[in-house]
Amino acid sequence: MTSSSSGTSTVLERERSTLRYPQARVIVLDDDINTFEHVVECLCKIVPGMNADRAWALARRIDGEGAAEVWCGPLEQAELYHQLLGAQGLTMAPVERC
Repeated sequence: MTSSSSGTSTVLERERSTLRYPQARVIVLDDDINTFEHVVECLCKIVPGMNADRAWALARRIDGEGAAEVWCGPLEQAELYHQLLGAQGLTMAPVERC
């Protein structure tokens, strides 16, 4: 097999792109089932870096506003925290990408 070339060549440059790992929000909804104490206990036990003062503030926000974002970060971790909080009986909004 033979090929003929006109003597010119095309150079393709690689395009670099950096993809960020998807981020997501974990949102707890207000309900008439869970007590403040239970919400605070669950948040402190499951959400990394959560302390009692912040958990109480979030519980009050959940009660007063109907919902509160309790964690935001990588999607995979958000799905885990969402599942664990839901398994404790908290009412959860769907995981929301941010």
